[in-house]
Amino acid sequence: MTRRMIGPLAFGIGGVAALLTLGVWQLQRLEWKLGVLAEIVGRMEAAPGPVPVTPTEAEHEYVRVRAMGALLAGELHVYTSAPPRGVGYLVIAPMEIAGARRILIDRGFVPIGEKDAPRRVGPLTVEGSLMWPDETDSFTSPPDHAKNIWFARDVGLMAQVLGTEPVMLVTAASDDPSAPMPLPVGVNIRNPHLGYAVTWFGLAAVWALMTVYLLWRIKRRTV
Repeated sequence: MTRRMIGPLAFGIGGVAALLTLGVWQLQRLEWKLGVLAEIVGRMEAAPGPVPVTPTEAEHEYVRVRAMGALLAGELHVYTSAPPRGVGYLVIAPMEIAGARRILIDRGFVPIGEKDAPRRVGPLTVEGSLMWPDETDSFTSPPDHAKNIWFARDVGLMAQVLGTEPVMLVTAASDDPSAPMPLPVGVNIRNPHLGYAVTWFGLAAVWALMTVYLLWRIKRRTV
């Protein structure tokens, strides 16, 4: 090995090491994400229980529950779409459950023409999953309170408006035959880490081959 080869060799080894480190990190992220998804699936497939006394997003999101109580007057309407039925609204209502607690119920979807149609108020039994939807950002339009149109589910703000706990139960089924069409919770979490890992490992291989080629060129010139 000549002195001219030391610099490129060190640069090549450093680049390969950095790329391999990134690939290993993505594999670790993959293992973590698979664990998260398995926990979520376990929560969703468990038998429904009562609404926890002090539910939190970290511990209870996606947990299946069964609530009995009474729907109260007042609805909030979230503009959305539900293919193939087209655009319409999610109906968010307050519900009083055991212990005189009030929570939010995402009752499901109604077409635009049924936005202000009369709906059931009173006794209700509902099953579904607890959710804290992360739908708002700096681009989300504020609610139009005059027309009662919201553009995202905001649990904290909706709870303030309807006077409930900041807890939302997304309906999967209920004993109301005329209820809005339920849109049950599904798992829609991206898990691209395996693809990222393959990319980093592939780049490491290319970097190694380029380093070998460069060293070969340098050696030829010095012969």
